Amino acid sequence: MIGIDLGGKVALVTGAGQGLGRAAATRLHKAGAVVVINHPPDAEGRQAEAARGVVEALGDRAAALPADVRDPAQVDAMMAAIRERFGRLDVVVNNAAVIRDRTLKKMTDEDWRVVLDTDLTGVFHVCRAAAAILSDGGRIVNLASISGVVGFFGQSNYAAAKAGVIALTKVLSKELASRRITVNAVAPGVVLTDMGKTIPEDVRDRMLAEIPLRRFGEPDEIADAILFLASGLASYVTGQTLHVNGGWWS
Repeated sequence: MIGIDLGGKVALVTGAGQGLGRAAATRLHKAGAVVVINHPPDAEGRQAEAARGVVEALGDRAAALPADVRDPAQVDAMMAAIRERFGRLDVVVNNAAVIRDRTLKKMTDEDWRVVLDTDLTGVFHVCRAAAAILSDGGRIVNLASISGVVGFFGQSNYAAAKAGVIALTKVLSKELASRRITVNAVAPGVVLTDMGKTIPEDVRDRMLAEIPLRRFGEPDEIADAILFLASGLASYVTGQTLHVNGGWWS
């Protein structure tokens, strides 16, 4: 069996204090990478505490760095800190995201703006800043969603953002190909992280009936797909969206 060895690599995972980000960071770390756990700054300090918890659980080869991906200045400062502390960056996982589900009639400008600014523009900010320091042959893995291709009721903001991530991934795969940097996306189905658990139970039951494997995904299963795309096993895969959804959509 071919193993995945990321020894000597430095990986950044945004929004990695919980959920899919934490699972991805754990997988990359287990494969040997130094992992930077990004978290948004918050007045209460809960995000920083969660990120510290991930670092403590991982032990060595892990560090936490704050940055709001919506703010390009903060993202640039985070990249400068990575370059100063670790001297390189090899893998970027754009995971930071929020949801504010509303029907079109009830959705406010703020609901739309916050989701697009975080889930799409934030990915752009991180990719742009990371491209300046990424090692040739590096990897970018963007978290999209089944919502970006199916379009769930009440998710016009989230679906639009995730569809944009898929399109952005395709474009960047072409722009960065000359440096052998691959850019791919992972589009999970419903995963019962804290975010997934906000879906009302009756809606989850209807979703479950449409999934051929008859279950929701686990964070580690999404993390495995991210690890594959971040590894040498995916060196000839770029511009693609890997759908990990139990057969729900293909």
